Amino acid sequence: MTDGPLIVQSDRTLLLEVDHPDAAACRRAIAPFAELERAPEHVHTYRLTPLGLWNARAAGVDAEQVVDALLTHSRYPVPNALLVDVAETMSRYGRLTLSKSDEHGLVLTAIDLPVLEEVLRSKKVIPLVGARVAQDTVAVHPSERGNIKQVLLKLGWPAEDQAGYVDGEAHPIDLDRHDADGGVAWDLRPYQAEAVDGFWHGGSGVVVLPCGAGKTLVGAGAMARARATTLILVTNTVSARQWKDELLRRTSLTEDEIGEYSGQRKEIRPVTIATYQVMTTRRKGVYPHLELFDARDWGLVIYDEVHLLPAPIFRMTADLQARRRLGLTATLVREDGREGDVFSLIGPKRFDAPWKDIENQGYIAPADCVEVRVTLPEDERLVYAVAEPDERYRLCATSEQKTKVVEQLVARHRGEPMLVIGQFIDQLDDISARIDAPLIKGDTTVKERQRLFDAFRTGEITTLVVSKVANFSIDLPEAAVAIQVSGAFGSRQEEAQRLGRVLRPKADGRTARFYAVVSRDTQDQEFAQHRQRFLAEQGYAYRIVDADDLTGGPSDIAAALD
Repeated sequence: MTDGPLIVQSDRTLLLEVDHPDAAACRRAIAPFAELERAPEHVHTYRLTPLGLWNARAAGVDAEQVVDALLTHSRYPVPNALLVDVAETMSRYGRLTLSKSDEHGLVLTAIDLPVLEEVLRSKKVIPLVGARVAQDTVAVHPSERGNIKQVLLKLGWPAEDQAGYVDGEAHPIDLDRHDADGGVAWDLRPYQAEAVDGFWHGGSGVVVLPCGAGKTLVGAGAMARARATTLILVTNTVSARQWKDELLRRTSLTEDEIGEYSGQRKEIRPVTIATYQVMTTRRKGVYPHLELFDARDWGLVIYDEVHLLPAPIFRMTADLQARRRLGLTATLVREDGREGDVFSLIGPKRFDAPWKDIENQGYIAPADCVEVRVTLPEDERLVYAVAEPDERYRLCATSEQKTKVVEQLVARHRGEPMLVIGQFIDQLDDISARIDAPLIKGDTTVKERQRLFDAFRTGEITTLVVSKVANFSIDLPEAAVAIQVSGAFGSRQEEAQRLGRVLRPKADGRTARFYAVVSRDTQDQEFAQHRQRFLAEQGYAYRIVDADDLTGGPSDIAAALD
């Protein structure tokens, strides 16, 4: 028995004592294979899941390394049955492999014959396979490469895809590391280069990096490796144009080589950037724009913010398994539970850098996370208590008490580049008017969004109020303060993205501030605890401040917040 920070339990839960001096090292050791479930003040609860262990296995982490991490950091003897279970679960990955055969095309081969016999008796597998070509091998219809991986994952036997990739249509793409005078201006950061190598070695998969760590440059690095036509899928038109600007600045690509495929334009060029929204537009029950996947012989498909991938894109991706596929995200958490589809259709996690490690290297800003709790007045509490369940969150999330706190925080940080972020438009309209700051929401035109974002970047505007349209893929490196007044229920991915808006490193090295304004004793508080789980896993801790402590003068507010 040692004095480690971890308690490993037979039900696959791991309890991490946050205040232990070795807690940070333990968190880094278990992060590749364990998923955080709860993160209260003193003890965080992780769980070992098959998908987490298979992701680790696909990324090159073997069972011996997992067992060693558990034994090294555990305070008490680790249950032997759990260690055996970890080894056996991880050994399931790769007992079935998909590969190419000169004679039979795509085949599924087993190194463990009973496993093949088991899966071939599944009613979901039978339509996807052809003839038995050897005792340990069965032919697979080439069009079913993605579907069979999905089915096998759900059966508990994830296949390792070794069938390779087509090169696609060649197109020269190089990283342009020089400034206008020809001097060396930049290079991929070490972790970015490692992420590109990890992806290219695997051929397809997901790179997980914090917001502000340069995921776009990882995409550019992968494009320079592929040197082929590339389809890039992004969350919105503003993001598409930011991708284009970055590619023009960082690569050899020219304006004429990059097309935008959005609601406003339909350009198909060697590098085409399309939005998820236009790709999933339905007309008479069909998705006409999904034909873009077949419009060129793409050598690489990049999915930005892969945790937001819509279901129709999953379906089309099942048919793209011969193309190299790169998913980029700050978190693999999906609120719809479809992480398994990302694993089987885009690919396993190929690189994952803990946020605090990137922060310690100076590539993202340190962040101070503060939860400001407000108490609803008696009349609001009574309205909340008798409200229908589907109305309760809106009531507590849009309390007037929250707006007062926002006004105090805005006054406290006046002059600093600041974002006020929320979910409910009527609440944001009111806040925008009261703090005299422009609002960007769903019906704000792309041109106006770009104008306001540019004004924010130059310092002409220091405060912006933004709805969920600014959650993703918006590059605002100057933002130093974010105030979150309401959110999409308990979305962990949204919390991570919103903190990411202020994590770009600051020229003066200052700490970013992230405030979450929460109504106590309501659904808002419950959702806030759920939202914070992912960030807690990354090493961020929320300080809790009572809103009543912000009612004094400037010195009192400063004392409460600093």
